[in-house]
Amino acid sequence: MPISEETFKKDILSKIPPRNEPPLPPDWLHAEMLERLRVLRFAPIREGMNVLEIGCGAHALTTVPLVYLVGETGRTVKPDARELPFPFKAFDLAVLVHGVRSLKNEETMVKVISEMLRVSERVFIAESLPVANNERQRAHLELFNLREEIFEALFDEKDDLHYPTIEKLKALVERAGGRIIRSGTFEPELPHYLAYIPREYVESRRRGKARRAFEKVGGSLWKVEGRGGALAGWMPDCKALKREKPETSNREVAVPPPQGKLEKTSK
Repeated sequence: MPISEETFKKDILSKIPPRNEPPLPPDWLHAEMLERLRVLRFAPIREGMNVLEIGCGAHALTTVPLVYLVGETGRTVKPDARELPFPFKAFDLAVLVHGVRSLKNEETMVKVISEMLRVSERVFIAESLPVANNERQRAHLELFNLREEIFEALFDEKDDLHYPTIEKLKALVERAGGRIIRSGTFEPELPHYLAYIPREYVESRRRGKARRAFEKVGGSLWKVEGRGGALAGWMPDCKALKREKPETSNREVAVPPPQGKLEKTSK
C-alpha cells in the first residue's frame, strides 16, 4: 500500500498520547515510530501480508507502523526470535528493524537470521550503521558506544552491542546460510534518542564501577536529539530459495554497503 506519512500521523500517531518523561520531549515516541515507517518504505510490504516481526521491543516502535502497512486483512506475529515454532515457511515476510544489535552475541544473531530465512519467503533487515556524516551523528555514536559499559555498571549485565559494520553484517549473513542480493542506506532526517535512565536512579548507583563509567560522559544522561540520527542501512527483498542439494544453500540476504565516513568504534 502507498505510504502516506500524513495519514499515518492523523490515523495512528494522533491517538498515541504524548509521554511525560523529561528530559525527553513529549513526542519522542512519535518520532521513533515515524522513523520506523520511513525505514519500512524500503521493505516489500503489501496490504494483506502475513508478516513475522523479530525484536519488537518494549514500545512497539516497529510494530505500530508495520500493522498500519499490512492493514486489516494482514497479520503481524511476534514470537521468540531464537526458537520459532513454525515447521515450514509460514510468512510472506520476516522483518528485523534496529534489532541486530540487541541479540547480545554473534551466535544468537546467526541463529535468528537463519530462523527468519527458514520460515519466511522474504526477509527484511534494517540496522543503524557506525557511520557519521555530521556532528550530531558523531555525538550519537560516541554516546551509544558507552552504553554497554554503563549498563554493565548499573545493572551488572551488558546492553546492546555496538552498531555492526558492513563487514560484520556480511559475515553474519553468510554464517546463517544467506547470500546478499540488494541493499542501501538512507538518512532518516528525524531526531534520534538514546536510552534514558532517571537521574535519581543514576545518582543512587554512582559508586565504584558505575562512577568510573559515568565520569567518561561527565555524568550526563544519554540523549542525542535533533536531525541527524544514526545512518540506517536496509536489506530488502531477501529470499530463502529452495535448495537443490542438502549440502548447498541458495538462501539470499542483503546487507547495506558503506556510505559516508566510517567512524572507528571501540568495544
